[in-house]
Amino acid sequence: MSNGPEVSLMKINTIVIVFLLCIFSVTGLHAEKYLKLAQTGFQFLSVDTDARGASMAGAMTTLDNSASSFFYNPATLSHSTTLSMQLQVNYNSWIAGISHNSASLTIAPSGGRYGIFGFSWQYTDYGEIQGAMPFDNNQGYILTEKFNPSALSLGIGYSKALSSKFGVGAQLKYVGQQLGNHLVQIGQVGDSVNTKLYKEFAVAFDFGTIYYTGWKSLAFGMSVRNFSNEIAYESESFQLPLTFSIGVSMDLIDFVPEFSKYHKLLISMDAVHPRSYPEYIKTGLEYGFNNLLFFRMGYVSNQSERGTTFGFGIKKMGLIFDYCYMPFGIFDQTQNFTLGFSL
Repeated sequence: MSNGPEVSLMKINTIVIVFLLCIFSVTGLHAEKYLKLAQTGFQFLSVDTDARGASMAGAMTTLDNSASSFFYNPATLSHSTTLSMQLQVNYNSWIAGISHNSASLTIAPSGGRYGIFGFSWQYTDYGEIQGAMPFDNNQGYILTEKFNPSALSLGIGYSKALSSKFGVGAQLKYVGQQLGNHLVQIGQVGDSVNTKLYKEFAVAFDFGTIYYTGWKSLAFGMSVRNFSNEIAYESESFQLPLTFSIGVSMDLIDFVPEFSKYHKLLISMDAVHPRSYPEYIKTGLEYGFNNLLFFRMGYVSNQSERGTTFGFGIKKMGLIFDYCYMPFGIFDQTQNFTLGFSL
């Protein structure tokens, strides 16, 4: 009788995963015929924030990623009961000179007895951009003042283990993006102009589940990120980058237990269904030696510029350093750095 609630939770999670797999299968059949491009805004929310996650191609739906889990699937923190506090700070030298920085903090009162609380922060600096507007001259335009667009996300989350195998998590985010002051034409070209600040904010919601099967380290999970109402700068509205993910992961060293004392070889795969892009698969691999030194790589399918990623990490006495190198096609490459601290 004591297994009743756990069995019910397992059934619910299985139904959700099967349902999402059906969605991916149906939509994937039409991915090439119906390209879903430029249907969302606030794309900074889709960028992999930390170096470990980025080096594993973002395949983190079922992996406990310390405080950075709130950027992927908050539920993966639900069974982390050995640490009382974790802090991670991430710097991402993104494409086209864009700087994407983030930080996250988790607190587990009474060793996680009451769940794990988290806070997240993201800030994106798009750099300086030269403004312009139509005008009745030979060039057809005039240059206006330079501006610095930016984006911000603030989140508060919670994760809780409902049983020894099943956990849930969620995060509420306040996100915004400002595109600077711009001169807006009033009437015909050459008539008077007005100055307008283009700035919009929205409330978004992330949630997910994680299920540890009990067979070795095999785990299943799902997450929904950036669920929100539509917003608009002018007349045309748009959604945030709503993304559905389901994943599976396992430590392959489970099959050779005589090496498990010093070695770990995690493999993780996520099927991703974004609103603004055809479906794709993320695959990540991490080798760990003595829980001290880590080497990672990942691969993203069905991407025009991204492909394979690489990285490494060091963990010692509660301190974490992670690095990721990501070739990015015509955009050259990006680099991620993460510093972490835990108690």
